[in-house]
Amino acid sequence: MRAPIGNFDHATPAPDCLDELVGPVADAVRDWRGGVPAEQIIHVDTDPRWADTAVFVEHYGSELLERSANCVVVAGKRGGETTLAACLVLSTTRVDVNGVVRRHLGARKASFASMDTATGETGMEYGGITPIGLPDGWPVLVDSAVVDLPYVLVGSGRRRGKLLVPGKAFAQLPGAQVLEGLGVAI
Repeated sequence: MRAPIGNFDHATPAPDCLDELVGPVADAVRDWRGGVPAEQIIHVDTDPRWADTAVFVEHYGSELLERSANCVVVAGKRGGETTLAACLVLSTTRVDVNGVVRRHLGARKASFASMDTATGETGMEYGGITPIGLPDGWPVLVDSAVVDLPYVLVGSGRRRGKLLVPGKAFAQLPGAQVLEGLGVAI
């Protein structure tokens, strides 16, 4: 099949290639309950050597720069409690951790989670974390600009491969909260 965005050699509906996904992501696709059919989530095979954004868009299509999103794990702390959350913003922006995220989580302090925490808690590879398949109960903060796109390129849970997901599907994820201004210009 042809991918809806980008120039990829291999594009497959995610339900047809669950073995290419890490366990939590495969489980989420298998148990998908959103208004967007799971078959509209497309897995594209990508080479991890081209994972850095500049090289990636040069190889797979320059239009992907404006249609890609990054998912990062943040830790909000208040007293002795830590809340982990995922934040999804366009790749041309950065997460407003100390403003929007901190206030939304009701945290005194917020920061990016360590690599060990992010990978250990999600069961995903660093550099491939996706909002699909996150642990139950996690807030998934999604910038409104991501939801407005017809298709968005995000991680697949692994460094090899990406997912192409209709933007509106992110608003339907468990724990999803769409926020204005979560992503700020770099």
